[in-house]
Amino acid sequence: MAGMTMERRRGPGRPRRAEQRDTHAAIMDAATALFARRGYDAVSLRELAAVAGVDVATVQHHAGTKADLYRACFARVFAAEVEALTGAVAAAHEGLQAGPEEAFARLHALLDVFVDFLERVPETTALWLRRWSEPELHADLDVAYSLPLYRTVEEVLIAAADLGLLVEPSPHIAVRSLVWSVHAHVVSAPSRGDERIEFRAFVHRWLDRMYRAG
Repeated sequence: MAGMTMERRRGPGRPRRAEQRDTHAAIMDAATALFARRGYDAVSLRELAAVAGVDVATVQHHAGTKADLYRACFARVFAAEVEALTGAVAAAHEGLQAGPEEAFARLHALLDVFVDFLERVPETTALWLRRWSEPELHADLDVAYSLPLYRTVEEVLIAAADLGLLVEPSPHIAVRSLVWSVHAHVVSAPSRGDERIEFRAFVHRWLDRMYRAG
């Protein structure tokens, strides 16, 4: 009829989009927690479905195979990490043009953002430590969701070296070593406020003593 809009009806039994999103989120939350705690092989789709409060068919409908779901967990934390780090990486690049003091202040800030993220989303560390404990399995995840972030930070060190602000002949080793150090911190002192403060001071000292001149 003129002047009226017809509401599109859902088919019988068809879930609302909000319900679909809620179901998918529940599955992803359960999968991330289980894979982070126990690794890939020790988790079954049946167990995962039970934790998520759905049946196995629903898990497969929303996420595909167990391998698909495992990869989706890494894609999820990778997207969150990229979102957290992008602004700090860009600020670090910009700070390099302002001289050593500002450059190192921005590098300190980048380190803080990285530490803050892993403390806030500890399942990131748990997922990666489980993955790296079985290096022969799912190595493609490193290529897709680890190395791109490493290279992003390496490029900051390379740019700083090109400007004469520091000297680092092996930026990939420097970044990888720092990443492992932060992961170890998250595992060993997840809720101890004093050590969280001390660790930030430590990574700042590490950066300064490794690279700051004078």
